[in-house]
Order: sequence, then structure tokens, then C-alpha cells
Amino acid sequence: MEKIRCGWCEKDDLYRKYHDEEWGRPVYDDETIFEFLVLESFQAGLSWYTILSKRENFRKAFDGFDYKKIALYNEEKIEELMNNSGIIRNRLKIKATVTNAQKFQEVQNEFGSFSVYIWGFVGGKPIDHKPQALSDVPATIEISDVLAKDLKKRGFKFMGSTVVYAHMQATGMVNDHIESCFIRK
Repeated sequence: MEKIRCGWCEKDDLYRKYHDEEWGRPVYDDETIFEFLVLESFQAGLSWYTILSKRENFRKAFDGFDYKKIALYNEEKIEELMNNSGIIRNRLKIKATVTNAQKFQEVQNEFGSFSVYIWGFVGGKPIDHKPQALSDVPATIEISDVLAKDLKKRGFKFMGSTVVYAHMQATGMVNDHIESCFIRK
């Protein structure tokens, strides 16, 4: 019997693997949360497929998404990244990643972990919208608006409500798997 999945992931094996193994699963460790913040910020204005297909290149280029190392990147490292054809070479997004790594650590210092901070916006557990179809899945919600505003106030870059909502979906803060998706079983 064929597995029923959310319609967006039927494109190919890369999407299916991501959907089946990661998307919408609650993530509480700061390292993975930061990885998704980086990937989602680079996705702004592009397709998620583009980012997903370059994910390993991003991992290598950005020191395994080690936010402590990224926070210390200098202009020389930024130029090296600008010359890396395996990633999205957008200077503003690269610089934003450095800034976001610094701000990420500030939030950790304030809350004990970034996870505690970000999951606090949903009361520590996933919001389940129980969508019947892909068309029922919103691009933003009120909580993503509030979270994006708070991140901006804290100095984060490329973290608008749409990017934040995609991050919430990816890290399981929101469960937007359609009702018929096998993941819900």
C-alpha cells in the first residue's frame, strides 16, 4: 500500500526523505534549531528545494552550523563564502547568519537555551492545525508574527513572519502535516 504524504513532498526522493524523517518533528536541541534558522533565512525568496539540495554544502561551508564559530566570522571568511558556488552567495544573508549566530548566543545567555526561548511562544508543545489539504496551511500565523517581531527587536536578520513560520513547521513547533498523511498515524 502506497504511503499518503503531504502533497508538497511528492516531487522526488530528497523531498520525501526530508518530509518522512524531519519535517514537523519537534526539535528541542539548540544546534538543530540554529541549523534550521540558517537554512530558512537563506530560503527567503527562493524555493525550499533549492536550499535542501544545497544543505550539505551549507553544512561544510558554515562549519557544521556551529553558531559559536559562525559568530566569529570576519570579512575574510565572508568573502570565502561569497566565492563558494555550492551555497547561495548572497552577502546580506551571509552577514545575517553571522549576526544571527551572535544574537542566538545572547538569547541562550538570557534564557538558558534558545530552545526554551523559542518554544515558549507555543507553550512548549506543538500547535496542531490538523489541515485537511495543503490549501489549509497558512503562510503565517499570529504567533509567527509575534515571534518574528521579537527576533527583529533582538537584532536577528532575515526573520520575517513567513520565514519564522516555515521554521516553526520544520522544527515541529507547528504540525502542518495534512490529516491523511501517514506521519500522523
